[in-house]
Amino acid sequence: MENVEIIRSRRKTLCIEIRQEQVLVRAPLRVSNAEITRFLQEKQSWIESHLAKALAREEAKQHVPLLTDAEIRLLAHEAKALIPDRVAYYARRLNVAYGRITIRCQRTRWGSCTGKGNLNFNCLLMLAPREVLDSVIVHELCHRKHMNHSAAFYDEVLRIMPDYRTWDKWLKKNGPMLMARLGA
Repeated sequence: MENVEIIRSRRKTLCIEIRQEQVLVRAPLRVSNAEITRFLQEKQSWIESHLAKALAREEAKQHVPLLTDAEIRLLAHEAKALIPDRVAYYARRLNVAYGRITIRCQRTRWGSCTGKGNLNFNCLLMLAPREVLDSVIVHELCHRKHMNHSAAFYDEVLRIMPDYRTWDKWLKKNGPMLMARLGA
């Protein structure tokens, strides 16, 4: 099979990831190449199915309308007007403090939280349903209690937003098309 990259680490199990049109195999240090080849053969139909979906997504991205500079500025303006109020609302519910809020137009991230409590949000969130925006805000604010993605972190997220997984799934499915609106 072509386009296969193998990454060995101290993990315990084999897994496959599809990244765009590449197959990535994560393997334990001790697993032989023959075992990896067998594993890939067993998962051949799954791999082909997911590669086809990835190819279709990449093709669809070629046809999305690109945002103009004026549209991006308008999204950033809307985000600066809305996001601080939503952050304040959820910060009160979580009983957490935060630092500066920055709105950016990013190609890879929806939000982030620094160790100092500064929050960054992508202005493209204004193109998503309001619940998606709120789910990203809650996610980042929960990092004020847990600077990781542990079970305790997700317990806190789900306590504040019980339907978080629905909106996170929406963003994983639709987010790449929103990001594609920025162009290459």
